[in-house]
Amino acid sequence: MEKIKSVYIHIPFCNSICSYCDFCKVVYNHDWIKPYLEKLANEIDNSYMGEEIETLYIGGGTPSCLTLEELKELFKVLNKFHRSPKIEFTIECNLNDIEEEKFTFLYEQGVNRLSIGIESFDEEKLEFMKRTSNFKDAKKKISLLRKIGFKNINLDLMYAIPNETIKVLKSDLKKILKLKPEHISTYSLIIEKNTLVGLNKIKPIEEEHDFKMYDTICKILKKNGYNHYEVSNFAKKGYESLHNLTYWNNLEYYGFGVGASGFVEAIRYENTKSLTEYLKGNFVSSKSLMSKVDNMENELILGFRKLEGINLQHFFDKFEENMQNIFPIKPLIKSGDLIYKDGYVYINPKKLYVMNEILIKLI
Repeated sequence: MEKIKSVYIHIPFCNSICSYCDFCKVVYNHDWIKPYLEKLANEIDNSYMGEEIETLYIGGGTPSCLTLEELKELFKVLNKFHRSPKIEFTIECNLNDIEEEKFTFLYEQGVNRLSIGIESFDEEKLEFMKRTSNFKDAKKKISLLRKIGFKNINLDLMYAIPNETIKVLKSDLKKILKLKPEHISTYSLIIEKNTLVGLNKIKPIEEEHDFKMYDTICKILKKNGYNHYEVSNFAKKGYESLHNLTYWNNLEYYGFGVGASGFVEAIRYENTKSLTEYLKGNFVSSKSLMSKVDNMENELILGFRKLEGINLQHFFDKFEENMQNIFPIKPLIKSGDLIYKDGYVYINPKKLYVMNEILIKLI
């Protein structure tokens, strides 16, 4: 069995709540930080087996909303991990939290990848999302991060907002490209029922328009030298997210913190989404043991998110089964939904947009 090499840590605090966000989060309250970090340390002590960690991802929430003193306390907890000298160490942040002292500290602590929630620079989109982003400010902040020494920056872009036009999307893309990030993650708005957008009964945009937007993103980013390596992710050569590839390669990882999930010793688990329960030390809310069949199905569901797809030999080495004997691969190659090339099977790039329909035929 391969050793666990990846850790996800969830920091649920945010200065404000976005209208579409379905992640586990609460409005920042200084009084909760210390008890939260104490419980986080307990949870790590209970479960972490001392492996050398190659990817560490601090997500949220908004980890960057913590004060410098609180971040110092968080990093005392993170020092429990035995980190590889070549670790990819990511922290999520918002533009308005970026200031020199705080980010110099993060850089000195070994953080070498930042994921910044830009989402958009369009006023109407930002109003809808209950967010603020300003291109001039973004340019200034990213220039500061470069000066500190950060060489691997991801920017998030959200699209398919009601009434958004292709023109607005192109304008957002143009501005994001001017900021020269190494990586771009794109998200089509998904309306979740327990968010402000869901409660307001907002309707999603037409599927055809959503597809045109996706197609526009793919074409523009490819033209600008980004490798489209996963359905929603684009990277300059060598800057693909190693942490996220852990998920898409169906590898095991630790998840710590309220609302986090993990995959350890063939068990997938979900932590409680209740901060109250978490602070009582009731960390895990559900566990399920993955059978061999579950694991093979997950290999497909996750692996086909990557544009290179799944290596048949790797599948055989992992499961001692021929993927083509287990799943109806051949008829889908014949119909053009899947493509076989150089030992890999992958979803036809022209059909990525209907990926879920193809997965239903497979599983």
